Parts: sequence; structure tokens; C-alpha cells
Amino acid sequence: VQLQASGGGLVQAGDSLRLSCAASGLTFSTHAMGWFRQAPGKEREFVAAINWSGHSTYYADSVKGRFAISRDDAKNTVYLQMNALKPEDTAAYSCAANHGVPAGGYTSYVEYDYYGQGTLVTVSS
Repeated sequence: VQLQASGGGLVQAGDSLRLSCAASGLTFSTHAMGWFRQAPGKEREFVAAINWSGHSTYYADSVKGRFAISRDDAKNTVYLQMNALKPEDTAAYSCAANHGVPAGGYTSYVEYDYYGQGTLVTVSS
């Protein structure tokens, strides 16, 4: 299984970015997908998740109303649209996949089955 995140970059506060996570080696349509981020010197934190059907989404309070997660099962890809970016959004963003519902809930990184490498997002003030 491979999860490849892309789309990061250097932007200014208030800008938008769309991250993509392309999955291979798994039946994508049966997997919940999550986005997590880790800023330098900080612990990894939950950002957003979407269930296997795409009918349910979950967000961290810090990004609610600014970020949107979506999935395209035809492309085996999950997206994270990030709007109104803030300097505190600066982090390495990575995606994770879990068959069905993660046992510990969508916000728990360790409960996912598969993990991908990160893509760096830097937001300047």
C-alpha cells in the first residue's frame, strides 16, 4: 500500500492550497481517509477525515470552516482544500487510510492501517 501526498508549498496568510493524497495497493472505496499534520517541535495532530462512503466528514476545531476534505474514488485520491491559511497551519501534512471505521475513532492517528509521507505547507505572515 502506498499513500502519496502532494500539493504543499509556500504561501502567504489568507491564501489557499489543495493537497492530494493518491492511494494505491488497496481497495480505496472501502477505506476511511484522514489528514494529519505535524509542526516543527509539536506532536502530530488530527486535521480532517472522511468515511469510506464520503458521506461523513470530521474536522479539528482549528480548521473547521476553512478546510474541506473530499474524495474521488475513481481516482483513488483524497483531497484537502485549505482556505484562509494561517501561519499556525504551517506543518508537514500526511494522509492515512483505514479499512472501515478506525477502532479508536477518526481522530486517532495510531488507529489507522496505512500511512503516507508528508507534504510540507508553509504559511508566511
